[in-house]
Amino acid sequence: MTDIELMRHALSLSLKYKYTAKPNPTVGALIYDGNKIVAEGAHEQYGSKHAEINCLDALAQEKSKLNLSDLTLYCTLEPCNHTGKTGPCTEAIIKSGIKNVVIGCIDPNPIVAGKGIKKLTQTGINVSVGVIEDEIKTSSKFFFKHEQKRPFICIKIAASKDGKSHKNYQFEWITSEGSRADVQELRAEFDCILTGGNTVRADNPRMNARVPFNVNQPKRILFSKNKNWDKGLNFFADDNFQIIDAASVGELIQKINKQDISSILVEAGPALVNALIKENLCDELIVYEAQKVLGDEYTSWFEDKLFLDKNGFQLKSDYTIGSDIKRVYKKC
Repeated sequence: MTDIELMRHALSLSLKYKYTAKPNPTVGALIYDGNKIVAEGAHEQYGSKHAEINCLDALAQEKSKLNLSDLTLYCTLEPCNHTGKTGPCTEAIIKSGIKNVVIGCIDPNPIVAGKGIKKLTQTGINVSVGVIEDEIKTSSKFFFKHEQKRPFICIKIAASKDGKSHKNYQFEWITSEGSRADVQELRAEFDCILTGGNTVRADNPRMNARVPFNVNQPKRILFSKNKNWDKGLNFFADDNFQIIDAASVGELIQKINKQDISSILVEAGPALVNALIKENLCDELIVYEAQKVLGDEYTSWFEDKLFLDKNGFQLKSDYTIGSDIKRVYKKC
C-alpha cells in the first residue's frame, strides 16, 4: 500500500467518530509493517485518548513478533507534545520504539504546531509530513478556525416558495417532516447553535440534535442583552447553554471564538441572519424551501431576490426532501 492509501484509511478511521470527537478535530492512526496494517486507532471521544495512543494500545495486543524499528506510524494530524486532557502523544510514540512516522498535516493550533514533529525528530525518529493534506483539512472545521481566526459559520433557514419566514413572530411549521429530520443530522455536525431572543420566545425551540446515534450535543448560544429569561423554556432545559451580550455580531463571533468552538450553526430570524451575512460572517447558507406561497402578510427573509448574489453566494447543490427543496449556498 502507498502512503496515500494508508493515510486515506487512517482518515476513514477518524471520520467514524466525527460526532463524538468534536469539538476536537477527528484524528485517525495506523501502524504498518511494510506488508500489512498491524494496528489501528482513532480519537473516539472528546477528552479521551488520542488516536495515536489507541493505536499503540492496539499494537500492544498484537501477538506476532514485530521488529518495532521497521514499523511506520501513520497519523492524520501531528502528534501533540503537551499535556492537556491527556498526556503528550510524542512521549508514547518515543517510548514505543517506533522509528518511522508519517503525518498527514501539521496541527495549526499554536500550542502544538511543529512542536510534536520537532520532539520526534530530536529523538532520531524519521518523520515525513504532508500526505492528502487538503483532504484532511476539509474533514474538520478545526482547521478553518485556526486559519481564518474564527469559527466556520453556517446559517440554516426554512422558507416558503416566496421567501417568507414568519408572521408576527408566531410559531408555524413551514417545511416538511423530512426536512426537519434532516436538520437534526445537520445540528449534530456543529459545535454550537446560535440563535436570537425572538426565536427563543416565538418558537420555544429545543435546539438539540435528536439523532439515532451518539453525539456530543452542540452548545446552545443565545445572543441577547436580557439575562433574566424564563428558564422553563425548552432552550434552557439543561446547562448546555450560554447567553452572550455583544455590541455587534462581529463582537459576538469573537466572544464565541475564544471558546473551544470551531463551527457555528445559526438558527435565527431574519434580523440576525441578515446582520451576519452583511458583515461577511457566513460561509455557508442552507435553505429548506417549502413549495407553498405564504403571501405578503409574512416577513421576507431577504430584502430582494438578488440579496444572496449581491453578498457573494453561489448555489452549490440542491435536491428534494419530500415536498421541499434543500439548497446549499457557499460564500465565494
